[in-house]
Amino acid sequence: MNMRYLEISLQSNEILAQKLYLQFYFPAMQLSKLIQQMMKEPSPIRQIMKMASKQNIINMGLDPDEVISYGGGWVGHHAPEGLRKKYEEICKDRESFHDAGKYSPTLGFEECREAIAKMEKELFGVKLSIENIIIGQSSTQLTHDLFIALANPDDTILLFDPTYANYPGQIKMALRNAKIVRQRVLDVETWEYKSQEEMAEDFKEIYEKEKPKIVMFPSPDNPSSQVFGDEFVKTMADICYENGSFLIIDYAYKTQCFIKPPNYFSWNPSDYPNVIAMHSNSKWCRGLGRRLGWVDANEEIIEAMERVQQCSILCPDTLHQFAMAEYINEALKDGSLKKYLEDVKEAYKKAADETIKAINDLLEMPCLIPQGGLYTLMKVGEDADEFVRKVLKNTGVLFIPGRGFGESLREAVRISYGPHVENLEIIRKGFERVANYLRKA
Repeated sequence: MNMRYLEISLQSNEILAQKLYLQFYFPAMQLSKLIQQMMKEPSPIRQIMKMASKQNIINMGLDPDEVISYGGGWVGHHAPEGLRKKYEEICKDRESFHDAGKYSPTLGFEECREAIAKMEKELFGVKLSIENIIIGQSSTQLTHDLFIALANPDDTILLFDPTYANYPGQIKMALRNAKIVRQRVLDVETWEYKSQEEMAEDFKEIYEKEKPKIVMFPSPDNPSSQVFGDEFVKTMADICYENGSFLIIDYAYKTQCFIKPPNYFSWNPSDYPNVIAMHSNSKWCRGLGRRLGWVDANEEIIEAMERVQQCSILCPDTLHQFAMAEYINEALKDGSLKKYLEDVKEAYKKAADETIKAINDLLEMPCLIPQGGLYTLMKVGEDADEFVRKVLKNTGVLFIPGRGFGESLREAVRISYGPHVENLEIIRKGFERVANYLRKA
C-alpha cells in the first residue's frame, strides 16, 4: 500500500476515535442550538472543499495526482514580486519584524488606509478619505461584522439566485432569525442572464413585498462571472436609499473584470451613503491565506464597524498592512501595479476563453461567457450532484454541483479555471476526458 495513503487513513481513524471518546465520556455535552443546526446543514463552501480533498479522492479509489479539478474557487497566478520582497525585507530585519508584531488600530493603520485610497482612485476613480475605510482580517469577517452593524436579527436580506454560496451561512451566523429572500436572475431555459429591465422590474416587485434591510451581490459574480449593468444597480441603489436599506457590493474580483468596468465601480460614499463596497486581498494579489480585507463606506457606517470589530477581531494584521502599504505606494509610483493587474487580468481572460472553447468543442453544453472572475456555469441537463459524482468516479475530473449557489443551478455545475491560469493545457485535457466518458456512457 502507498505509505502516504496509509498515513492519511491512520489519521482519519485517530479522528474517529477521538469523536467516540468524547461521545462516551461526555454524553451530556451540548453545543449551541444554532451550531447544532448548522452542523447538520454544512456550508456549501466546506462541502466543495471536502469533495476536492485528497481523502475523498482516495476514498473513491482515485489517485489524487491524476485528478483534474475545476472545483477550486481560488486564483493560481503568482503574487506581485514587489509585494513578496516587502515581506522579505520586514522579516529579515530584526527590528522591523519586531515592530510588525504590535497591535494595529482597530480601523487599521492610517498609512495603509491612505495607500488603499490612492489605489482605488488610481485604478477606478473612487474618491475616498481614510475616514471612509476600515481594514479587517478578511472580507468574510467584515461581511459578518457588517450584518451585525446594519441589520437586526429578524430583518430580511435579499440575495440573488445564483450567488456566492457562503452568504446564507454568514447571515444565519450573524443574524440567526433573519429571513433570506432570493431574486432569480438567470433564465434557465435560454441559459442567459435576464435583461436589466426585467431584473429591475423583478427587484421592484420583491422589494415592495419583502422590504429587505440589506441587498448584497458580488461583481463580477461568483459563481457566474457575470457583471450587473449600471441601469439595474442604480435602480437598486435608488430604491434602497429611498427606503433606508443598504446595498453591499462585494468586489472580490473587481480587478479581474474583462468587460468595460461599469460606472458603479467608481461610486464614492458621497454618491450613495447607503452603498458599501467590500474588498479582499484574496484574488488580486493572490493573498488567499494572507488574510486581509477592507470596506469603503460613509463615515457613520465605518464608525459602527469599528465598534463591532473591537469585539470580533480587535484589530487587523499588522505585518500584512505594513507590506501592503509599502508595496502599493511604490508600485503606484513606478507604474508596476497597473501593469501587474493588466497582465493578470489578461491571463484570466485567456483561461476563460480556453475553457469556453473546450466546452463548445467537446461537450456542446450551454455555458455562460465570463465577464470577469474565475468561473463559468455549465448546464448539464440532469441532477448536478449525480452528474458530478459519476464524472469524478469515471474520469477523475471534478466539477462543483451548482445547487449550493441557488436552486436555479440544480442542473448545472460551476467550472473554475482560476487554479489553471498558469497551466492552460490542463483545461482542455479535463474536458477531453469528460467528453470521451459521456460518449461511451
